[in-house]
Amino acid sequence: MTSLVDSFADVKDPRVERTREHPLINLIVIAICGAICGADSWVEIETFAEAKKAWLSTYLDLSKGIPSHDTFGRVFARIDAEQFQTGFSRWIMGINRKIEREGSTEVVAIDGKQLRRSHDKAVGKEAIYMVSAWATEAHLVLGQRKVDEKSNEITAIPLLLDTLALAGCIVTIDAMGCQKKIAQTIVDQQADYVLSLKGNNGNLYEDTVVMFDYFEKIEFEGVAHTYTRTVNKGHGRVEIRECWSFDPQPWASYFRTLEEWTTVHSLSMVLAERKIDGVSTIQKRFFISSLVPDSEQILTAVRSHWGIENGLHWVLDIAFREDESRIRMGNGAENMAVLRHIAVSLLKQERSTKIGIKAKRLKCGWDEEYLLKVLQI
Repeated sequence: MTSLVDSFADVKDPRVERTREHPLINLIVIAICGAICGADSWVEIETFAEAKKAWLSTYLDLSKGIPSHDTFGRVFARIDAEQFQTGFSRWIMGINRKIEREGSTEVVAIDGKQLRRSHDKAVGKEAIYMVSAWATEAHLVLGQRKVDEKSNEITAIPLLLDTLALAGCIVTIDAMGCQKKIAQTIVDQQADYVLSLKGNNGNLYEDTVVMFDYFEKIEFEGVAHTYTRTVNKGHGRVEIRECWSFDPQPWASYFRTLEEWTTVHSLSMVLAERKIDGVSTIQKRFFISSLVPDSEQILTAVRSHWGIENGLHWVLDIAFREDESRIRMGNGAENMAVLRHIAVSLLKQERSTKIGIKAKRLKCGWDEEYLLKVLQI
């Protein structure tokens, strides 16, 4: 609880002095605890706080009572989203330092998700789109950034990258983020990248496809490369993945724009075959990377990227009902997204209880000792 209070202490209260009946930090801490315990709206957060008033009073000054749901809604709509993001970043750095790792390289997956019902047609407001950075091994949201209404992920990703400590990590992004500026930003932070390469990348994509087609025909004879194959079985299906990786520099004359990608040290092709009930589907994908041609490492990074879908986006939709949320006033939807990310990160770290995230949220609401255990991660 102390780390949460300290992390968000610098967030400025948007209310005028005479209307500050409830301290801002009370609203923030109650909202975080409520999000952890299964509250998905301001009404539910108020209801949670009323039920847990005695427990909350041991940590907060609640002499003025519990804020109403209208107060929560108005204040979080007006809290500066940048300041709230900064508080989140300060908190997550403290959490991240507590997690012990055994020398493995963290893969940081960056991807976007739309909060589908955050739109307000009456005032012409579109549903907001959040780009998040997910540490796939640590199971932590490292940061997030809202995409401007008249923009796209390409502009939001560099702003998000600037807020992250990425040294020593491998950053993975889908084809939307396969941009020279983004690649350079990652390398400048002493990190590496594996970026998905698709048709929107024009000449580089086309030339890469042609080169791999040629190499396949000659079975990579005489081509310096690395190769990895993995087979996974379970739940009635078989998944076979193969990865070929090579250094494009000796073949630079066959690429029209390779010289513009100064940080690219390898090109890779991943062939994924899935067999279910005897029926096979095959998908071929291409990637650029600042890593040397190491097919095993690159394939691991490619597979890890999907952790953001399963470990974060799916959890937000199923356990937090994010796509059903109608919070939309001011910065409310963006700030609530940060509250959910805090809750996901904390609940993912608590591994003593082998139950799903939704069940963990319920247990936190029922068992105050368990809630404290989650908060003290």
